[in-house]
Amino acid sequence: MATGNVSSGRVRPLAVVASVFLPPLGVFLDRGIGKSFWLTCLLTLIAFVPGMVFALYLTLVSPAG
Repeated sequence: MATGNVSSGRVRPLAVVASVFLPPLGVFLDRGIGKSFWLTCLLTLIAFVPGMVFALYLTLVSPAG
């Protein structure tokens, strides 16, 4: 069984799509502005793909908290 947001039925399709095209926006829509948001901004500025992967991980797998 899946964990995190998937098992709680909390996956927001808009946040997932935004995580692919603009990773910080996807994290913002899912979690708001916090440490995860700023880390995603940094990863996206360094290289787009790590920011996107991290945003998708936060949006789909990792429990909010």
